Amino acid sequence: MESRERVGDRCEEINVDEGRIRGAQENLIDGLTATRLARTFKALSDPTRVRIISALSHRELCVHELAACLGMSQSAISHQLRTLREMRLVRFRKEGRHVYYTLDDEHIH
Repeated sequence: MESRERVGDRCEEINVDEGRIRGAQENLIDGLTATRLARTFKALSDPTRVRIISALSHRELCVHELAACLGMSQSAISHQLRTLREMRLVRFRKEGRHVYYTLDDEHIH
């Protein structure tokens, strides 16, 4: 088997500048924040959920309106909304027989 050497993806010279390292560490997010961000990015990794957020960024919509807007069943939309709700990206209110959703995170308004 032929061995291939990777070129250009590593430093050729190792000179550690402690000041640069400290500066980078001072700006590094903590583990809990990184975990929360990763969970949010995971929730946003699905195109349907991104489209739901896009629709909700303009106005509050009920489940059947979201289903019609995205051309999907209410069941499929509800499944995606459950994930977004668990991530606290959307919230809902019930009015009579309708369930209305809106964004629940100031970072995505």
